Amino acid sequence: MSARLLYVMDPMCSWCWGFAPVAEALVKQAQAAGVELHLVVGGLRTGSGAALEPTTRRYILEHWQAVTEATGQPFNREGALPEGFVYDTEPACRAIVTARGLAPDCAWTLLGLIQRAFYVEGRDVTLAKVLVELAEQAGIPRIEFAEAFDRADQHAATAADFTWVQDLGVAGFPTLLAERNGQLALLTNGYQPLSELSALLGRWLERAACA
Repeated sequence: MSARLLYVMDPMCSWCWGFAPVAEALVKQAQAAGVELHLVVGGLRTGSGAALEPTTRRYILEHWQAVTEATGQPFNREGALPEGFVYDTEPACRAIVTARGLAPDCAWTLLGLIQRAFYVEGRDVTLAKVLVELAEQAGIPRIEFAEAFDRADQHAATAADFTWVQDLGVAGFPTLLAERNGQLALLTNGYQPLSELSALLGRWLERAACA
């Protein structure tokens, strides 16, 4: 029997940041039962290359406020998304994929660092130099990460994640899936509190242990 959790998210998705404490608790619950985590990046906003319009910026910042009210997670909206900012999540997603390949145990740490850097510290996590620095903080050697980050195989692996998510029909993030012997079960699509999801995951873990 093989079992794992698949966390489908985007490092620059505000609801994923809101969900971060819940996800961390669920991961610990699963790992205590011997079930490992696999991060899958979804590609929330990729490839447009266009700077945010003022109306879009206002909408996003209002959305951040709604996430704070629902989850309690902090957002620094002062000076966030400055004029000319291109909201492209592909580089941050590729950083997770790169970390996943180089040092899987560091990928989860890197996700949290990217989220905090973007939402709390107001840093531009679309920049390679910022992502390299955060990867080093997560425990991945700077040179090793920097060399891998721009390789064609990492671009391809990131695109493959995006395609897998689209083909599966995942419509939003965060999405948490439980996989047992190749069969997927949906735990949540969208934010839910830990009180609801912990019990749901617990029942799935019990069935997995009996399988």
